[in-house]
Amino acid sequence: MTSSEIPLIAVAHGSRDPRSAASIHALLDVVRSLRPELDVRGCFLDLCAPRLSDVLRGPSVVVPLLLGKAYHARVDVPAAVAESRVPAVVTDVLGPDPRLESAALRRLSEAGVSFGDRSLGVVLAGAGSSHGPANEAVAKVARRWARESGWAGVEAAFASIASPDVPTAVERLRSRGATRIAVASWFLAPGLLPDKVASLAGDAVVARPLGDDVEVAQLVLDRYDFALARQTLAA
Repeated sequence: MTSSEIPLIAVAHGSRDPRSAASIHALLDVVRSLRPELDVRGCFLDLCAPRLSDVLRGPSVVVPLLLGKAYHARVDVPAAVAESRVPAVVTDVLGPDPRLESAALRRLSEAGVSFGDRSLGVVLAGAGSSHGPANEAVAKVARRWARESGWAGVEAAFASIASPDVPTAVERLRSRGATRIAVASWFLAPGLLPDKVASLAGDAVVARPLGDDVEVAQLVLDRYDFALARQTLAA
């Protein structure tokens, strides 16, 4: 079986919000446009169809469409693959990777945000996890942006479980002199938690989720290629 014949199974978390699945499918359309010969199948862990078990039918490479190594990446995806009893390789999650940062910054740019604006404070908002390293990965991006952006400051914030929350991050930025606030999205798709972030952001400019960004699509393919190459070498 050649690499082009081994399916790429892209598995997202899933949401009851139809915008979420639509965004995931739009991303996978970009993946297909970059690699037309590849069998790319989208699925979800929960809440919407198809499920992973519906599309995992033979040797495959499973790419978790997750930005960090939280519970879903460490437990749910491997367990679902194991339960399927299908020979499949699970790749690393999408983050951390500079292309995710580039995509998030592009979304900010689309919302009218530019570098070097000393009146602006930026909140980098992610989901939040009980797994500390997953939150620290987001905080590390925020610290790097704070050093390099020329903004009044950058603070990581989380929609659930972890702290600080968005209002706390905004208060910290205002204490440093920020008179305007923008919120960068560390979410792949719209849904309940991104909506919660937007509702807590007040009059801030809120960038949309990463979605169908071409660099995110390239990253999905790179995770597939790297896992497939390692599997070939191991064989």
